[in-house]
Amino acid sequence: MKTKLRSWDRNTKPEDEQMELSEIYRPIQEDLVRVKDALRSINRVDFSWLSEQLSYVITASGKGIRPALTLLSGKFYKYDLDLLVPMAVSVELMHTATLVHDDAIDKSEVRRGQPTINKLWGDETAILLGDFLFAKAGMFVADTKNPYVIKLFSQTLATISSGEINQFRSAYQTAQNREQYIKRIAAKTASLFCLSTESGAVLSGAPEIAAKALKDYSYNMGVAFQIVDDLLDFVGTEEMLGKPVGSDLEQGTLTLPAMMLLEKYPKNNPVTDVFEKKDMTSIPRAIEMVRNSTIIEECYRLAQEYSAKAKNCLKVLPDVASRTSLKELADYVIRRQV
Repeated sequence: MKTKLRSWDRNTKPEDEQMELSEIYRPIQEDLVRVKDALRSINRVDFSWLSEQLSYVITASGKGIRPALTLLSGKFYKYDLDLLVPMAVSVELMHTATLVHDDAIDKSEVRRGQPTINKLWGDETAILLGDFLFAKAGMFVADTKNPYVIKLFSQTLATISSGEINQFRSAYQTAQNREQYIKRIAAKTASLFCLSTESGAVLSGAPEIAAKALKDYSYNMGVAFQIVDDLLDFVGTEEMLGKPVGSDLEQGTLTLPAMMLLEKYPKNNPVTDVFEKKDMTSIPRAIEMVRNSTIIEECYRLAQEYSAKAKNCLKVLPDVASRTSLKELADYVIRRQV
């Protein structure tokens, strides 16, 4: 049977997506350079081995969506880079720290096509390096000298941690529903998007209605982002994803596509075989069943609904270039293939 990738059945290359992001980031492109320079500065430490590891994780950083959100959200009112750049650095460091910890917990060997920190230096080093990155993130957010934003940073860290604990405790359990799934990805993913935009709004002196609109925008966009991310684990390729296809199933994480597969085929289901029997040879069959069902369209449609909600939140904001960029970013997270 021919695999049907439908909405993802196109020849988009990583460099094409990067060009698209560069266009979206146009209002803040030069300021993102300051963020990247500040990120690179954290490897100036007394220990050469730590400097090497820090350089490795910072160089391997991704698309910069979270710091871009902070800067774009700060563009509506008083655009103070002395406050916004440290905050943008902080959210990116927090994001990087969570990935380092995730890889160590999941025993992942590859991320973005490169060996993980735990693969190169061991799980213990990865956990401690993640702790160091969290500490540095806290130091940067403290530079804003804004008590509300500093508290928001701490609350977000607690939310992400609780989401990770929830995912760990529910690993290999099939008795989960969609409401629980949305709540989990909101904690793990959307919460950091919310920190990015709400902090940018607060630091720019935005009125309460604008700060809430930006927070609601990023919540919905974050949920859409993660739904697409979970779907790509089924419809992508290892070369495209930079990690093995079906990694979520192997780690016992019940994502929306797998949940839908269980709903459609309650008997003789490969997800049940993976989760309950630890039969990893069933993963390719689960992937093939998702690819040849309506699950792709259903997940994609739900992600589009959240993306539309995100864009609708922007209507109360001033009609400036950054609003256009945020709208385009909500569209981008649906179209992306990596």
